[in-house]
Amino acid sequence: MTTTGTPTIEAVLFDFSGTLFRLEEHPSWFDGVHDADGTPVDGAGAAELMRRMTAPVGETVEFDDATRHAWRHRDLDPALHRQAYLHVLAQSGVTDPAHAESVYGRVIDADSWTPYPDTEAVLKRLAADSVRVGVLSNIAFDIRPAFVDRDLDRYVDHFVLSFEVGHVKPQPEIFRHAVAALGVDPSRTLMVGDSAEADGAAQEIGCSFALVDPVPTAQRPDALLAALSAFGIR
Repeated sequence: MTTTGTPTIEAVLFDFSGTLFRLEEHPSWFDGVHDADGTPVDGAGAAELMRRMTAPVGETVEFDDATRHAWRHRDLDPALHRQAYLHVLAQSGVTDPAHAESVYGRVIDADSWTPYPDTEAVLKRLAADSVRVGVLSNIAFDIRPAFVDRDLDRYVDHFVLSFEVGHVKPQPEIFRHAVAALGVDPSRTLMVGDSAEADGAAQEIGCSFALVDPVPTAQRPDALLAALSAFGIR
């Protein structure tokens, strides 16, 4: 169903981190992990580490030339991704290499990611309405298992992952790749994401855009449903 004055949406592109899923720390991830002065990492410290590692844009710690290169290109190369994130952890006080590797392992583990409460409902609704779905992510590891493990992959027509296609948001090429893969016109495509800078760049090729807040999953029960509703998909 489409409301008067809005284009008919034939496809929806979703960002992954902070949009469909969120990386939410579990206390067990930081068992035995401490910062440089020996203080255990827990509570607010763990949450801050997650924020620094999942920020969609910007620099969250100090970098030198080599590590800045890795950070800026992290979503194009798994090796650079690992280098960048281990640097962020070290700069955040996790100086023990074994501890840093353990925490990093959680970041790239599909089971560590939590879907938002309305993720399944939104994907099912779009499938029922024959609206094509793409997941478009700046990421350097395969996120498909996060969907497969929850039987959500059947609702996704195409995954466009930066490290596989060689482009990152906000570059227009990655959005063009996504709409071409789905076989839809940008003017009839909605991009849903948590970054006005990265995801909102879809508007440059003619897509519509809906912004969601990457807050903890318990605090955002229906933002995806609301985003679709605003564009006439109910």
